[in-house]
Amino acid sequence: MDSTTERRPLLEVRHLKMYFTTKKRGRKRVVKAVDDVSFEIYPGEVYGLVGESGCGKTTTGRTIIRLYTPTGGEVYFKDKLISGKLKAADRRFITENIAMIFQDPIASLNPRMTVEEIIGDGLKRRGMKDATERHAKIVDMLQHVGLMAEHATRYPHEFSGGQRQRIGIARALAVDPTLIIADEPVSALDVSVQAQIINLINSLKSEFGLTILFIAHNLSVVKYFCDRIGVMYYGKLVESASSDELFANPVHPYTRALLSAIPLPDPLSEKRRVKINYDPSIHQYTDVNPPAYHTVAEGHQVYGTEAEIREWTELVKGGKA
Repeated sequence: MDSTTERRPLLEVRHLKMYFTTKKRGRKRVVKAVDDVSFEIYPGEVYGLVGESGCGKTTTGRTIIRLYTPTGGEVYFKDKLISGKLKAADRRFITENIAMIFQDPIASLNPRMTVEEIIGDGLKRRGMKDATERHAKIVDMLQHVGLMAEHATRYPHEFSGGQRQRIGIARALAVDPTLIIADEPVSALDVSVQAQIINLINSLKSEFGLTILFIAHNLSVVKYFCDRIGVMYYGKLVESASSDELFANPVHPYTRALLSAIPLPDPLSEKRRVKINYDPSIHQYTDVNPPAYHTVAEGHQVYGTEAEIREWTELVKGGKA
């Protein structure tokens, strides 16, 4: 069963909505951070969510793991609904199966706790009461992420940014999760360290058999690391396809604009690179003419009206995009 269509998804997100209500000058305003987003992630794969800052990709990840209570939609993990009203057993099910690597390795680590306490907290909550057993597990996790046993007694401020992110990865792995949500895990790091962390996560994925939701805005990283990619814009998932398909045949104008912004390492090619500007006003969506998801190739979905999909597909085929 090699095709994703022949397997059961590990995670299913169906019409997920996460709205926030803000108040300005006495007026309420609803911000649709995530609006009718659907995708699935299959066992052992890396699914990337990309888009500019503020598009809703981080909110999607936080809603899945239930740091936020969703406004609407459904999230299934291992065929179990985890988006409804949670009982204690449901919360335990989520924390035992899903872990998160946060974007900021400084803010996500408690400065008053040692590394041993930070990593061990999740193990305690999972019922590992024996201190000797817990210490052995913590040391093992530290060594897996390239740190040493003596680092367990230190505090977060004693480490570099890359080392702090390694601690965050060790904390996520310590609870033996099936799914990891990696929320822009390298964006706050120096460029020289980013490749090390990506390679580390990649090797750990193979070693531990992890499934990963990888949230990022660096398209070059996503292309290298992800099996399939979803592109988000203003709370909507506008295109989803395999990594190779998306980069070879981008259809939605926003996706093409994103890809056109990737700098090229060759100076001559970079000079000839044509940037595409995306103008959302090109869409004339109405109740009579609503957008929907359309399949343009196997595993490749695009959000738009039927007329738009035909037009965009012809542009791509004709090389005019």
